[in-house]
Amino acid sequence: MYFHETIRVPSERIGVIVGKNGRVRKRVEKLTNTKIDVSSQEGAVTITTPPDEENASPILAWKARDIIRAMARGFSPKKALSLIEEDYRLIIISLRDLVGTSPSQIKRVAGRIIGENGRTRKFIEQTTDVLVSVYGKTVSLIGPNPGLDYARRAVTMLIDGAPHSSVYKYLERARRAINRYEAELWEQPL
Repeated sequence: MYFHETIRVPSERIGVIVGKNGRVRKRVEKLTNTKIDVSSQEGAVTITTPPDEENASPILAWKARDIIRAMARGFSPKKALSLIEEDYRLIIISLRDLVGTSPSQIKRVAGRIIGENGRTRKFIEQTTDVLVSVYGKTVSLIGPNPGLDYARRAVTMLIDGAPHSSVYKYLERARRAINRYEAELWEQPL
């Protein structure tokens, strides 16, 4: 199956996607069996699978797309490459869609999600095992379920104006639920 998609990327993130001497781009290509072309003038990254390739996988092409999107949304290459894991997904939440176009509103809400000295973002990451990036007008999450769903809900609560204490209590309950879920996985017979 042939895959071809072009992604718009902020110009300041092009260097991260390419990497020193093209290392990051080449690593993503190798892991996903795709070809990645970067146009720094246009701020675009094009991902394709070779049309004649027998082992071209649309799932790996989608993973390549999500890895590029994650780096474009502020994640380091190392964190973005965690998306190659089978159960990991990327969620991008547009603050502009949820709070409006006012730069001061977006900045205020982004500040609520990050928290003082990054405390809230770290707490979300530690309790849900999900990576969080607040970049520009978006909040992006990388991780497996069920933690990804809990992290999305916590971010949505903060965007909607819930007190931080309520969000922390929700996340503590979420951590207990995640622990129960993981324990049940280990108890299931093979």
